[in-house]
Amino acid sequence: MILAIDMGNTNIVIGCIDDEKTYFVERISTDKHKTALEYAVSFKTVLELYSIDINAIDGAIISSVVPPLLVAIQEAVEKIIGKTPLVVGPGLKTGLNIKMDNPKTVGSDMIVDAVAGIAEYGAPLIIIDMGTATTMSVIDKEGRYVGGMIAPGVRVSMEAIASNAAQLYRVSLETPKKVIGTNTIDCMQSGLVLGAASMMDGMIDRMEEELGYSTKVIATGGLAKVVIPLCKHSIVVEDDLLLKGLLRIYEKNVNA
Repeated sequence: MILAIDMGNTNIVIGCIDDEKTYFVERISTDKHKTALEYAVSFKTVLELYSIDINAIDGAIISSVVPPLLVAIQEAVEKIIGKTPLVVGPGLKTGLNIKMDNPKTVGSDMIVDAVAGIAEYGAPLIIIDMGTATTMSVIDKEGRYVGGMIAPGVRVSMEAIASNAAQLYRVSLETPKKVIGTNTIDCMQSGLVLGAASMMDGMIDRMEEELGYSTKVIATGGLAKVVIPLCKHSIVVEDDLLLKGLLRIYEKNVNA
């Protein structure tokens, strides 16, 4: 069993996983002001909540899109399990063939998603990740990472409109009763939630048209369970996709 951590701009996804099952998946808030000790306490508390024996953890791996926090998270993991975690990045083998203008600029979370997606579902494939940003990664029929798109996440869009429009405010991100809202809350929920679902559908159509063939589509991320069921395309929601990808990358490097 390994400890797998994905550090995003809004949340840190933490879980324990092995070849047989995912033991748990949890999210804690990303806080750039926390120390390594504070993160160690948070991680240890989560492990205790799920009755995870620290001695049963063979190692750890981290993916991060928040460079300033990476050292703190590494130190936190070392304090808990007494082992230095692997970090997804240059020098770590992923087995992913990236056909981007500059492969080094691809976010580690998108790489991890792609590794897991190909292993679980094969190619061609579109992977949606709904976090601080909403991203879509495209794997062609040869299994190559050929590109994707990045858009503001649903929550980021809500914060932006609430901060910049005097008469609008934050609302709960849930399915509105109807598309045509008859009050401010319904109108905002329609635009934010149904608007996100419509964007997913439209982008899938455009991407498949550009590829010249249809693909499987999977989704992950904190808001996937809210938005994806409203899409017209058939999309599989995988809450632990990142953990599965981190496990595969860990095994590829440790076994090597």
